[in-house]
Amino acid sequence: MADKKLSVLQIENVNGVDAANVSELQREIDAIAALTPEEYALEEKALVRKIDFRLMPMLFLLLILNYLDRNALASARVQGIEEDLGMKGTDFNTAISVLFAGYILGGVPANIILSKSRPSLFIGAFVFIWGVVSLCTAWVKTYHQLLAVRVLLGLVEASYFPGSVFLLSSWYRRSELAFRTAILYCGSLLAGAFSGFISAGVEAGLNGVRGLESWRWLFLIEGAVTCFIALVAVLILPDYPATTKSLSMRQRALAVYRLEVDSGVKDGEATIGVLANLKSVVVDWRLWALAVITAAKTTASAVTQFIPPVTKTFGFSKVNTLLLTAPPYIVAAIFSLVLSHYSDRKGQRCYFFVVPCAFGMLGFVIAAATLNIAARYVAIILMICGMHGNFNVLLAWYSGVFQRPRQRRAVAVAFINSFGNLAQIWSPYLYPKSDGPRYSVAFITNSVVVALAIVLCLVLRFFLARDNARMDREEADLYGDDEKDTGSDGVSRIAPAQKQPRYVL
Repeated sequence: MADKKLSVLQIENVNGVDAANVSELQREIDAIAALTPEEYALEEKALVRKIDFRLMPMLFLLLILNYLDRNALASARVQGIEEDLGMKGTDFNTAISVLFAGYILGGVPANIILSKSRPSLFIGAFVFIWGVVSLCTAWVKTYHQLLAVRVLLGLVEASYFPGSVFLLSSWYRRSELAFRTAILYCGSLLAGAFSGFISAGVEAGLNGVRGLESWRWLFLIEGAVTCFIALVAVLILPDYPATTKSLSMRQRALAVYRLEVDSGVKDGEATIGVLANLKSVVVDWRLWALAVITAAKTTASAVTQFIPPVTKTFGFSKVNTLLLTAPPYIVAAIFSLVLSHYSDRKGQRCYFFVVPCAFGMLGFVIAAATLNIAARYVAIILMICGMHGNFNVLLAWYSGVFQRPRQRRAVAVAFINSFGNLAQIWSPYLYPKSDGPRYSVAFITNSVVVALAIVLCLVLRFFLARDNARMDREEADLYGDDEKDTGSDGVSRIAPAQKQPRYVL
């Protein structure tokens, strides 16, 4: 009979926690393990509500600012930045692309540091820095100055998105993750909508004020707001479950215990070094499958950088063109929340990602086949729902495949995100001005890469399911049915130090 008593040292890294507090945390974990399922569910519900209140609104707001700052260049194009800086040919495409050169370089190192740091300070500091860099875009005088600022912006923004996904996975169970990731990712979708409204308002009310073009005002306003919110984030964001001082000791113990029971393995530091840990992740074929899926999806979803230029081909005024970019993102945000809710309820990821991708493909086919304004606008909605409305499900799948320990998960999430964003380097060149208004090459290419992503998802799911079945057989032989105790909350109580984590399908 396996020993079911849990040790806090099994569950989570306790660096930064006083020895006395470790002992107290252990006593609370012992008490939590003795709760009835009804008592456990009641305490867990209160804890999750508190985590949601502290974590989700701030991460959501910061992601809106992240995408507003990053994608403001697309609106600036409509507002005349190309003419003001003397940009020609594919200069704008290059300005979009170079941001991701810095972004790709910064992702993995940033998440490794984050796994060993206080998230509240680390994230807040980097948000403040990117706000300053974004604000500096308002003062560029030449195209090459714009390129320099864009590279730097990508480098300092690299920490936020993979870091926030990693932080969510450090607080939430697998069955809770997709919906929370959807709430987070809705920030990016609503940023697309807000960007249109904000840009239209700036264009209508500030163009020429104090001798500044409207696009310069856009970067000034968005950068300044980002800097202010960053300072607030330092005070609000939690750290890790065992080290968040705003939680009581009981709440900290419950936070680490529930994740251990959920995954069956500890979430502490890896016992191997950083380089060895990185190597163990990089040689895992599942990492590369998810990375290629993400790169294929990112290639197609780069269409959002060019939604304003595409809607400009409809022939409306600048203000109306910018306003037209908003509704598709609002539809996609609602779709994302509904999709993720059902993904969590079913405990599935693959199909909830693949089916929307197929509708996204349909949007690309429609856009390539016709110049009809109504048909193309419907196609844009299908594209954004199919490429962005389901991305949160894929993000949750990362942590469902690479669950524990913390540093391994951090490296995997950052690596997949960075590799996937390689596509942002080449995808902007699919939309040269000379291909407008049809952009046939881009939309056909997008259809092909989405088909590749669908196939790879189905292949990955097949092998993950096979591995899960193998672990079921091994545990049945090793423990037998008497070691399993599933309470009314649906949580398996098999000894966490021995239970193998199952892959989320």
